[in-house]
Amino acid sequence: MRESSYRLASFTTAHGSQAGAVRAGIVIDERIVGLDAVLGGAAGSDSVASALAHWAQVGPQLGEAARAVRSGRAEFPCESLGRVRLLAPIARPGVIFCAGANYHDHVAAMTKALGLPPEPDPHAAGLKPWHFIKASASCVRGPGPIELPTYSTRVDWEAEIAIVIGRKCRNVSEAHALEYVAGLSIVNDLSARDHLRRSGVAVESPFRYDWVSQKCFEGALPFGPWICPLEEIPDIGALGIRLWVNDVLMQDSSSAHMIFSAAEQIAHLSTRLTLHPGDVIATGTPAGVGAERGVFLKAGDSVRIEVETIGTLTNQFTIAGSPSAEGASPVA
Repeated sequence: MRESSYRLASFTTAHGSQAGAVRAGIVIDERIVGLDAVLGGAAGSDSVASALAHWAQVGPQLGEAARAVRSGRAEFPCESLGRVRLLAPIARPGVIFCAGANYHDHVAAMTKALGLPPEPDPHAAGLKPWHFIKASASCVRGPGPIELPTYSTRVDWEAEIAIVIGRKCRNVSEAHALEYVAGLSIVNDLSARDHLRRSGVAVESPFRYDWVSQKCFEGALPFGPWICPLEEIPDIGALGIRLWVNDVLMQDSSSAHMIFSAAEQIAHLSTRLTLHPGDVIATGTPAGVGAERGVFLKAGDSVRIEVETIGTLTNQFTIAGSPSAEGASPVA
């Protein structure tokens, strides 16, 4: 681990003068230090979103603070990581873009499960990355309990690497696209598979698909547990990604299987609209989702996602009104 290594997080505590307040901080080993202490109340210190808005100045300061703490050159008020509650790193991302059908192994597994012919390579076919958008505040949740939507019985998991934008970008090239990234995180792009299509609408109708019901229900995007700065990632195209449901390994793949790379996705999206600090791009999921097996999430299930270098995101699934669902509400 580098001396300047840290993770950027949002958290609350149940004790002290700031009990219950949502704070931003950096995780250094097993401690978390508030950004207000690190930055002395300067611009970027009040939230992770604010830090990202000032990333060119704030990012290097955070790395230097981590280095100073480890070397003993600086001391900041800190909390043990075990005594805080980690939230979604950004409670309300600007825009959440989700890549569809972007892993070779996932596309192959899904076409086989659906009895479809093999898909041609999108690059060879001259295709571009394909994204849809998830609602921000309503969908985003951090580690912990998630309520399953009452209207669906086929909620599926999708482990994904998330790109967090740190600089405003428009019409950027693939060669320079990663220069606009602050860091990476983990998301679970939950999907209500039984609500992809609207019943009673003709198969050939262009109005057949229901993206809101399938992808935008309350809690549809567990996100966290923190943001790993991009400079910590040796190779964004070679990260192991795994997901367990109740300790049963379901997804075991690598970002090496992405069809369109992180740089390709950023570059393409930037030709359509301006990307802003705090925007999030979920880069697609590998093989192993529930739809391939006919197995879906139910109350009482626990899902753990691990992405190499980035960290681990764990959520427990409940039904509305259950005692364990009380902590599932979003935090502003």
